[in-house]
Amino acid sequence: MELSGNWNYPTQYHFGAGRIRTLAESAVAQGMTAPLVVTDPGIAALGFLQEIVVSLQASGLKPALFSDVKPNPTGKNIDAGAIAYREGEHDGVIAVGGGSALDAGKAIALVCMQNRPLWDFVDEGDNWARVQANLVPPIIAVPTTAGTGSEVGRASVILDEEANTKRIIFHPKMMPGLVVADPELTVGLPANLTAATGIDALAHNLEAYCAPGYHPMAEGISVEGMRLIKAWLPNAVADGSDIEARSHMLAASSMGATAFQRGLGGIHALAHPLGALYDAHHGLLNAILMPYVLVANRPAIDGIITDLTRSLGFPKSGFDTFLDWILELRRDLAIPHTLASIGIGDRDAVKVGTMAEVDPTASTNPIRFTAVEYAEIFRMSVEGKLLR
Repeated sequence: MELSGNWNYPTQYHFGAGRIRTLAESAVAQGMTAPLVVTDPGIAALGFLQEIVVSLQASGLKPALFSDVKPNPTGKNIDAGAIAYREGEHDGVIAVGGGSALDAGKAIALVCMQNRPLWDFVDEGDNWARVQANLVPPIIAVPTTAGTGSEVGRASVILDEEANTKRIIFHPKMMPGLVVADPELTVGLPANLTAATGIDALAHNLEAYCAPGYHPMAEGISVEGMRLIKAWLPNAVADGSDIEARSHMLAASSMGATAFQRGLGGIHALAHPLGALYDAHHGLLNAILMPYVLVANRPAIDGIITDLTRSLGFPKSGFDTFLDWILELRRDLAIPHTLASIGIGDRDAVKVGTMAEVDPTASTNPIRFTAVEYAEIFRMSVEGKLLR
């Protein structure tokens, strides 16, 4: 293994219950006078979002709200947000919500003042260098779920509706200049979404841990992220008002996104095309796919998963112990065992396999699966065939 790499770590991070009440002050410190608040329709209807807008106004700021963001944000959503930004003469973006809203807010900030369309900045080659970095406004991220960790990411996943595929938009300036992470904002998340987003965070930490390449800091963060999830996700699902559990899960979510600069893998390589084709919830897809991809990767990760079980304090070490825990955790959290359970059949298996093979996250899977192999993992996930 070559002991080299390019390493990046998160931004300024204000963490803790009640920290949302410092948002207006922080926006001023970031140089904002007229921020565009980007969120999704569900968050826009909640009382705390209105409180955020009022607090910004009370501090002398002139905020406006943009909430035309789908669960899988589209290029059209980003274009509409960029128009709203320019027409409102805004000077910063405050993204509030789960991964969809955060990804949309970051992408809107990236493209709003550029003279190129969004897809010119797809994460391929040196496309990122096309961005006029000095024109990207300041970004503040306010996560309301503990799953994607998009608040500490330099990229957004956006659906290209014409091509019917998800694309990754990347630039270092997409990293928010400030994160305000308040676990009180996650308290109202329903149990099923707490479970799905929580296992999404687990997928990020797990795939980062399993990715090849030398990055001991990311590896260490991923292990601690999984330890927190193992200890606290069941509590967060069982009692949504448990601030301690919510706090640990919010931290673990950001840890996963910090760790996956080392890479992701086959879980995401399959979840991305399935999200594009079926408009399914990303975290739930990851939760269903996880054991099938784990088993497929076993020849390459058996040893490090055994090491992981020791690090996480399981009474018995070994790959099967870890797999059994994943399956038990999913059952306890009412996560379906099959893709068929959420209405996804296998008629598009060849297409899904082809899309998964070329997904950017496939490049850091422990095994470079072919399109045929991805199609077979997909079929297994549809039918519930877990070959141990």
